[in-house]
Amino acid sequence: MFTKYKKKILLSVAFGALVFLAFSIYADIDKLIGAFGKFDWLWFPVVLLFSLANYILRFAKWHYYIKLLKIEIRPLKSLLIFLSAFVMSVTPGKMGEVLKSYLLKEENGTSISKSAPIVLAERLTDFISIVLLCILGAFVFGYGQVLIIIAGIVFITSALVLSSRKFSFGLIGMLGKVRFFSKHTDKIHTAYNSIYLMVKFRPLLNGVLISSFAWFMECVGFYIVLNVFSASSNVEVSLLVATFIYGFSTLVGAIAMLPGGLGVTEAFLTGLLIVLKIPKDISVAASLIIRVATLWFAVFIGIVTVFIYQNLTHRKFENITKQDA
Repeated sequence: MFTKYKKKILLSVAFGALVFLAFSIYADIDKLIGAFGKFDWLWFPVVLLFSLANYILRFAKWHYYIKLLKIEIRPLKSLLIFLSAFVMSVTPGKMGEVLKSYLLKEENGTSISKSAPIVLAERLTDFISIVLLCILGAFVFGYGQVLIIIAGIVFITSALVLSSRKFSFGLIGMLGKVRFFSKHTDKIHTAYNSIYLMVKFRPLLNGVLISSFAWFMECVGFYIVLNVFSASSNVEVSLLVATFIYGFSTLVGAIAMLPGGLGVTEAFLTGLLIVLKIPKDISVAASLIIRVATLWFAVFIGIVTVFIYQNLTHRKFENITKQDA
């Protein structure tokens, strides 16, 4: 399964390099280098710490779901599995994170149909929390209100539909009449039973609260980047606006379903900063710095954790192949 995504990861890295080059040309390479020189890099580890806080909180949510589904695994192994999947952060829609389910199956035999819905619950609560973080800033900033409201309605409605056993079992029954789905009815029921436990009111609320704090950490990281630039440039952005810009850009990048939101997220980060009359070179520099501190930092952690996991378990990711859930 890992081998299947290896080429896609390498292609995404190459695409990321092209995105960096394109934005460098757009901002004028000489001016962009000058902008990077204005940034006090002693603050960069602080920004990374806020990204790390995001990962720790999201792990807490992952392990909360693990406990909720009564999947037996030690916290350390659970952490290694969670972080290893970060290597898939640059897969379209982050669906490569289903790798976590394959690793759980290797570790304790948990069926993929039981654990894979955790990824769906993670993404659903992430989306809802980002919408909540963005909504106030959208009206203050005066941009993106319609998209955020529509996204909020779609994601909350999805959660409500999934929490209705009557409706969902009716839909599964209809799908069971289709030959293709009829072969997998048991697995679909198992998957639904898992997602149902995670979208009931209290677990859903807990997941959204954890996600809101987690993503706010990266918003604070972005605010710090902008605040550092304020010492040498005409950059003044409030925490509320910084939260909106980062959250909205992340949301649009995720909806675009591109690997890691590459290109789209950077474009919206840069564009919204330019709307605030921030110089083009500073806008691009701030956008690239926060993307390195969030997306590419996560990929780096994933790569390191993969090697640690392989050494501890003596399992090679290349040997993890798709099996029946």
